[in-house]
Amino acid sequence: MSLHVVLVHPEIHWNTGNAGRTCLAVGATLHLVEPLGFSLDEKQVRRAGLDYWPHVPLRVWYDWAAFERELAALGEPFFFSTRATTPFWDAPLGEPDDVVLIFGRESAGLPDDLHERYAARFVTMPMHSARIRSLNLSTSVGIAAYEVLRQRRSRGRA
Repeated sequence: MSLHVVLVHPEIHWNTGNAGRTCLAVGATLHLVEPLGFSLDEKQVRRAGLDYWPHVPLRVWYDWAAFERELAALGEPFFFSTRATTPFWDAPLGEPDDVVLIFGRESAGLPDDLHERYAARFVTMPMHSARIRSLNLSTSVGIAAYEVLRQRRSRGRA
């Protein structure tokens, strides 16, 4: 069983570093789809990932098209968006052997064309306050990754 976390055009280095740390903790591969809003050589990325960053399983993709050509081979995709209507805990995140969790950039989320092409694969993290637009990207990665593990465990697949 494999778990993949994909950040499409991430903009903030410390979110990427924190997501990488979570990936290492849960045994996931971190995929970054360019363009990135920072350099992976920046000290801030390493600082956010602390001394874990060199151990993070990482793949960097030139663009979405390059990643999308390999998506089916990686596993079942689940796209996260505040615009989706299906709560993530109602999605069968723990059922497929191989799961791909896909997140958009901090300022704008995932592009409209992905919302159209993959509409049935979109899930959301419910928020009870209308005062916030979204959760922090690295927080969302952590919630989703651990939900996969929780569902797998509850199905005896941990």
